[in-house]
Amino acid sequence: MSARHLPEPTFARTRLGSGPGLLLAHGAGSSLINTYGPILDQLAARHTVVGIDYPGSGDTPRSTTPLSVDDLADQLVAAADAEGLDRFALSGFSLGGPVAIRAATRHPERVTALVLTATFPHRSNRLALASSVWRKIATSGDQQMLAEFLVMMSLGTQALESMPAEQLQQTLGFAAATAADGTPEHADLVGRADVREDLAGITVPTLVISTTDDWFTSTALHRQIAETIPGAELAELATGHLPMVERPEGWLRLITDFLAKHHPSV
Repeated sequence: MSARHLPEPTFARTRLGSGPGLLLAHGAGSSLINTYGPILDQLAARHTVVGIDYPGSGDTPRSTTPLSVDDLADQLVAAADAEGLDRFALSGFSLGGPVAIRAATRHPERVTALVLTATFPHRSNRLALASSVWRKIATSGDQQMLAEFLVMMSLGTQALESMPAEQLQQTLGFAAATAADGTPEHADLVGRADVREDLAGITVPTLVISTTDDWFTSTALHRQIAETIPGAELAELATGHLPMVERPEGWLRLITDFLAKHHPSV
């Protein structure tokens, strides 16, 4: 159990599989299934996977107040408590990276390893601009414009430019249909999240997966995390911001190989 007091778990959560505990923190504007869906069954084949949906995604009601990294981190660990997991590894994607980092900082006695993908320790100028535009489009209710912005920003150059026109339209339709209702609050938090002061104090084995054609979170931000967390490993994956779309097998392999070395059992 955590030394720090935890709130009641109120976010919708998912539990799958068996084995060592693995908590999943999803990206902004998404949900657990839309972030980790393509690799979820494979992760659950080796781990007891527990994840939450942030307010305004999945079955969690939208928040009427601004979100905070602390609250998301504590809710993630509270979900682990509710599912009987005492110790666990953490995997965070994009906004889920600061959430996972903060969870490791606030509950260090619970965490065995960290895997951070396509993420950031604070907003760069590009990310600040992108999150502001993203929030404004999402608030406007124009789902087509939101989909166009997200597809343009999220896919790597090769993946986007190789799409036939029909496939591009299908991708836009999927992006519009799956955008979380809470996207304005998620994007707002992306623009405010700052976990730089947490990094040097993390002592568990950490893997930072750098998505090398990423327009949302730059390789400079990925390297900053890897260079500041003591002993962190850096791995590169040639994708845009969405490895689960472009290279799910490669993403899965990096995660599972690292956890097999550093989180084999609890």
